[in-house]
Amino acid sequence: MIEDREEWLADTLVTLADTLIARFDVVEFLLMLAERIQELIEHSEVGLILVDTEGRLRVMASSTERTRMIELFEIQTSEGPCWDCYRGGKPVLNADLAQTGARWPVFTPLAVAAGFQMVHAMPMRLRDQVIGAANIFSQTPVTISGPDIHLVQALADAATIGLLQARAAQRAADLAEQLQHALNSRVAIEQAKGAVAERANVDMDTAFGWLRGFARTNNLRLADVALGVVTRTVSVETLMAASAELTRNSSYQPPRR
Repeated sequence: MIEDREEWLADTLVTLADTLIARFDVVEFLLMLAERIQELIEHSEVGLILVDTEGRLRVMASSTERTRMIELFEIQTSEGPCWDCYRGGKPVLNADLAQTGARWPVFTPLAVAAGFQMVHAMPMRLRDQVIGAANIFSQTPVTISGPDIHLVQALADAATIGLLQARAAQRAADLAEQLQHALNSRVAIEQAKGAVAERANVDMDTAFGWLRGFARTNNLRLADVALGVVTRTVSVETLMAASAELTRNSSYQPPRR
């Protein structure tokens, strides 16, 4: 529950607008957006997809591993709320999975089996330019209210503007190149998640939390930390210690699941 909604919104919008910093990290930026949407919509999990340089949709951020897997399935089958949202450029709202079998015959059973009851999707757009979509999976049948719908769309729009702003700031590289680099980084991150999960015998969400904690503590790019794990220059024990220290000594709170 957000205690001070106005303060939370102001902080979120400022953070989304602050893309003119050195070493701007697209992946971390999108993870932050997913977390903020999850904070706003209770009992939800969030995933973000963006289009790459070849016009293909890719999963760029997700609040949980099961959300990432479902979104990958959406893209592979060209079916689901996020796909419809991106293709049409319009929100998909309050889609009750108990009634979407005819609309999404392949996607619906998978989402229900994962424990979700309601799905929503918001386009990431600036005017007529749609660069991706935000998927919201709800574990309860509660619908999103009008004010929250507008607020989530505002966050998605602000993030889109931030990404386009970052492109303008880097004259030698356009948005497509930045996103392609982020996609490449994401491959390394997924490899590192799997390596940490296997070495420490933990789930993928825990492994990812350790990677992010170490990156934040040491002011490093998430992709650089992932590369260190893959090449074994960063140990699992080091990641665990950094994550625990970050949780104890800062106001940082792990994303709610």
